[in-house]
Amino acid sequence: MNRIHILNTNIDNYTMEQTLDAVDSAIAENRQLHHVVVNAGKIVAMQTDAQLRESVNNSDLINADGQAVVWASRILGKPLKERVAGIDIMKNLVRRAAERGYKIYFFGASEEVVSMVVDHYKERFGEGIIAGYRNGYFKKEDEMQIATEIADSGANALFVAISSPVKENFLYRYRDLLKKVNFIMGVGGSFDVISGKVRRAPIWMQKSGLEWFYRFLQEPGRMWKRYLIGNTKFIWLVLKERMSQ
Repeated sequence: MNRIHILNTNIDNYTMEQTLDAVDSAIAENRQLHHVVVNAGKIVAMQTDAQLRESVNNSDLINADGQAVVWASRILGKPLKERVAGIDIMKNLVRRAAERGYKIYFFGASEEVVSMVVDHYKERFGEGIIAGYRNGYFKKEDEMQIATEIADSGANALFVAISSPVKENFLYRYRDLLKKVNFIMGVGGSFDVISGKVRRAPIWMQKSGLEWFYRFLQEPGRMWKRYLIGNTKFIWLVLKERMSQ
C-alpha cells in the first residue's frame, strides 16, 4: 500500500523512522530485508539498464535518496512523504547497532577508506558492532567467496559502498547466499564522507536539493557528466511522464 511506481521505478513511501523500524523488525524476526535507495542518476540509468532495473525494483524496500525524486513524485501526483538518504540510514543504524547489539559488515571503497570508517565507528561505539570489513576491489570470480565470507561473519547488517550498478547487482545476485544477514544495503559514496575524504553538503543545501551541486564543486572534472547531463535527462523523463498522464 505504501509503494508507488514512477519513471519505471518502484519507490516505498516511507519516512526515515518507518524505514528504521522495518530494519529492526527484520532483525528481530531473523529474516532478510533487501534495501536500496534511488536518486535521479540511478533512475535515469534504470531506463536503459535492464539488469539494474530488475535489481532495484525487486528489492524489499526502496527509499528515495534524492530530493529531486521527492519533487518528481509530487509533480507526477504520487507524493512521497520525505527524502530518506542512504547515508542517514547508515548513520542511524550504526547508532542502533551500538544500542541494540547488532553487528555490521562494511564492504567497499579503498582499503584506506574502509579502514578509516571502521576505526571511526570502533572509537565511537566500540568494537562490538563490527562483524568484519573488506575493500571494494575484487575480480568477478571472487564475488561468491566474498558473499560467503560476509554471510558467515555473523553480521546483522551489510553496507556496500561500491558504485552503481555493481553494488545493486551484487546484492540482488547474492541475496539468497546472504540470507543470514538481516539487512543488506548499498550506500554508494557514504564511506568517503564518514572517513572525511569527501565533505557532505550543509543541511540547508541537502534540504534545498543542492547536495549534488556541492559534490560537483568538490570534483567537477569527475562529476560534471554524472550530474549536469544526468539531471537534465531526469528532468526530461519527469516532463515526459507528466505530459503522458
